[in-house]
Amino acid sequence: MTVLAVPATGRTTATEAEAAAARIRHHVVDMCAGGEGGHLGGSMSCVDILSVLYFDVLRVDPDQPHDPGRDIFMLSKGHAAIALYATLAERGFLDPAELAGYGRRGSRLLGHPTRAVPGVELPTGSLGHGLALGLGLALSARLREAGRRFGPRRRTYVLLGDGELQEGSCWESVMAAASTRADHLVAVVDRNGLQLGSPTERICPMEPLGERFRSFGWDVREVDGHDHDELRAVLGTAPWTAGQPGVVIARTVKGNGVPAAENRIGAHYTTLSARVAARAHRDLSLRKAS
Repeated sequence: MTVLAVPATGRTTATEAEAAAARIRHHVVDMCAGGEGGHLGGSMSCVDILSVLYFDVLRVDPDQPHDPGRDIFMLSKGHAAIALYATLAERGFLDPAELAGYGRRGSRLLGHPTRAVPGVELPTGSLGHGLALGLGLALSARLREAGRRFGPRRRTYVLLGDGELQEGSCWESVMAAASTRADHLVAVVDRNGLQLGSPTERICPMEPLGERFRSFGWDVREVDGHDHDELRAVLGTAPWTAGQPGVVIARTVKGNGVPAAENRIGAHYTTLSARVAARAHRDLSLRKAS
């Protein structure tokens, strides 16, 4: 078994990524306080994953969003679009002022991301499609780069929701990725344990999730999805094993950072009142201060 090594980007410090995550959470609260509301719980649970990817791991350039050598990121759990928009704004792909127009008539910031937004590769549509699209992009990169030398081969990261894994198309992609030895494909599961209406284990149990992926031939890593050091250590060193796609199972808390929303099914999609939003901002500020 050959272990692959990819140089770290070294783009930012841990402090910068953590500061960005704090700002992203404030943006998410603001968007959920708009007239359209938003998917607060599942957006907050993946903020740390996104901030580590965009500030510490991904080889991307906001000034050249279509650079052929860039790493690819796919948001398969597209309902967490507001977290992605906030991350792209903090990373320089968007003017942060544009976030205020989320969900309004004429805005390109829709409930699910589209290619009208700089940094968005493809719309992932209904849940269950992102991993297949990511696999296709990973395989196309392998074909294009065969025999060519122009720096590290690009990696494709796909962020999935745990409820989304109930879709059969996800497991077809898992099988296909293993059979094609797509080792530059990395899936990240936002394992917050809740979906619309119920805990995931009550609707369709999926544990032991890591063993399921291993049985399909994937290299599996499990981390605290809110610990930047753990996330950076696994995401930044992918791919890990030659010939094996990788998956990071990130154990997270739905609504993380806003106590009134944490582990609450009602926070899946919500419109925050001005009073509740102000309280959420205070809680986030107190968390940062501590």
